[in-house]
Amino acid sequence: MRPQKTIDPFARYDNLREKGLWLNIPGPADTIDQDKDGVRSALADVGIGYIGWTHNSFANNQLPNAARSTIANQLYMGQNPTFASANFMIVTYDLSRFGIADGQIVVGAEQQYWTWDRPGPDRAGINTLAYYQTFFDRTLELKLGYLRNQNEFTGTLFGGITGSNMSALFQAGMSTNAAPTPAVNLKYNFDDRLYNKVSVQRSISPDGAYAHITENPTGLNWSTANAGILLVEEAGYKSKAAAGVPDTWLRAGVGLNSSRYTNLADPKQQRESGNNFHYIAADRQLWQIDASGTPSRGIYGGFSIMGAPPVLNKISQYYELRLYAKGPFDSRPSDLIALVASKTSWSKFAVDAALAKGQLAHRDTTAITGTYTAHLAPGIYAGVGLSYVHNPTSITHTSQTEHALNLLVSTLIFF
Repeated sequence: MRPQKTIDPFARYDNLREKGLWLNIPGPADTIDQDKDGVRSALADVGIGYIGWTHNSFANNQLPNAARSTIANQLYMGQNPTFASANFMIVTYDLSRFGIADGQIVVGAEQQYWTWDRPGPDRAGINTLAYYQTFFDRTLELKLGYLRNQNEFTGTLFGGITGSNMSALFQAGMSTNAAPTPAVNLKYNFDDRLYNKVSVQRSISPDGAYAHITENPTGLNWSTANAGILLVEEAGYKSKAAAGVPDTWLRAGVGLNSSRYTNLADPKQQRESGNNFHYIAADRQLWQIDASGTPSRGIYGGFSIMGAPPVLNKISQYYELRLYAKGPFDSRPSDLIALVASKTSWSKFAVDAALAKGQLAHRDTTAITGTYTAHLAPGIYAGVGLSYVHNPTSITHTSQTEHALNLLVSTLIFF
């Protein structure tokens, strides 16, 4: 007798997961409600899918003499105990039922709260409002609407407390989860591994995400002050892990922005356009722990390099090395261990301007972060880590803010 194939009861929902992302958001099997009382099944019967999650994080400097301050005067994450909460809800509608190839409508909302609002600020608004479909047997993918391109390009490492710092790209206009903007994305798949992806995106504010969200908290405004058009192109090679085949992702990209930025060499002169960024990144599975069972489990290594003109951007270069393990233990097949080292180089023009004013200033920030993320139950993750940061503030510092050893704690719950 032939062994019967195990039927995945959640496979029917695969077509209802948001399409076009590099971000691997868990499916219904990895949620706390799964298909409780048949609600998810009933919605799927009429072409509706959903995923929601809450990500809560906490950072606190463990070093003595950390120059605690009032929240209003806080200079970096963890200087005071810093708590953040980001909450998402994504709903999809399947258009393939009407003969549109892979067709999908996506509507999403995001709400966030920070005890220190400089990385925020607090907001509630749209996260995405998108239309997606494919052409020519999935050779060409189209996605348009209000998009958050941080989930469409580059690829951070993980969705938790550890991951690549994309601030170098956000400052140059790339849209974020809290700052979606109108965009049209096209991806051409040469085969199942090689691709080229381009975007015509309305830039976020050239004064940064804080200014953008303050001016447009709901995300529905077509544009913000001095914002122009951002063109992004990424070429890449991506292969999924299989028995004896390591997971590999290589990508490189550039962006050109017509927004009007402040010249950091001479802030008093007229704003100027012509900002840009570039990046290259790679992640490679170095060893498979369970090649025949779960080939994605194993040891990985990777790096990222990002850059932007120092005359228009506070971050001129960003470098990162990472080593991480997915499913490191047979008893914990979906846990994650990560060690990440990074260096952020600040604009020489902004640094020189601070020194000319007699301020203490530094030309770079370095950090080493180690984290462990445990998959506690379907839809429930918890992470803990330590991050040593030399010069945790942006460009200027005081004698008491040159070092930080942040305790990092996070929870991530999907429903």
